[in-house]
Order: sequence, then structure tokens, then C-alpha cells
Amino acid sequence: MFVFNYILMLVLVTGSNEQKTYIKEYYANGILKSEGWSINNQKTDYWFYYYENGNVKGKGSYETNKKNGYWFFYNQSNAVISQGHYQNGKRVNWWVLLREKNVVEKVQFVNDVRQGYSLLYKNGNLFKAQHYKDNILTGAWTSIANFKKDNPNAQF
Repeated sequence: MFVFNYILMLVLVTGSNEQKTYIKEYYANGILKSEGWSINNQKTDYWFYYYENGNVKGKGSYETNKKNGYWFFYNQSNAVISQGHYQNGKRVNWWVLLREKNVVEKVQFVNDVRQGYSLLYKNGNLFKAQHYKDNILTGAWTSIANFKKDNPNAQF
């Protein structure tokens, strides 16, 4: 068993020419700005970004220097202001965006472009639905009945 573990470790260590290093970047005043993994000078795996006050600004994963996977972004008071999926560095699928006090928007993205529906909630209650095509607002509804009438095949 010891020999097998040693051989496996040797293969893992010597079987790759890629060098994975942990990077820390700092503001001019010495405060940590970002930290995460890099392979061959390209960001990979999980990264953290910070404001100068030390609070987290954003966090999520990279693949080959592009944001990939689920990301969170925060304001300087440490409240989540947006969260959602990246694929090859572009926003995709549903994103949750904090718009103003007690207003949250859930919006669909395709290749970093608003494409599909946007649902706006105030204090947790849906108060408006919108539709986007290529980042252009093409419709808005404040009544569920009118929305269903105009969009009988809509699915979320």
C-alpha cells in the first residue's frame, strides 16, 4: 500500500509540466486586493477579490483565465449585490441582482446579454415582469393576468 501511494504521488507530481501557484495581489497601501490559484500565469480555480476596507468584493471560479461557475459580488458593506453563473467569462442563465432597497431582479442572460425574462420583486413579492431581446426591453407587465395573456407559453 505504501509503495502504491508513493508511486501515485510521484506520477501526480512529475506527470504534469503545469505549475500551479497561489497568487496574492495588493493595493498600493498594502491591503490585499485579490487572491487565488494560477496555472501558467492563467487564473484557475477559486478566487477572492477585496475592497480596500478588507471586505469581499467578489468570489468565484476561473477556468483558463475566464470566470466559470457560480459567482457572488458584494457591496462595500458586505451585502450581496449580484450572483449568478458564468460560462467562458460571460454571464449565463438566471442572475439575481439587488436593484435598490428591498428590490431584487432575477434576469436571464445568454452570452452576457439580457435575453429572456426579468422578474422584479419588492419585499419578496413579484411586482413586475419584463422581457428582453439582445439587451433591449421588449415588454413589461405589472399584472400576472396580462403577462399570462401575452405570454401563454412562458416557462421559468
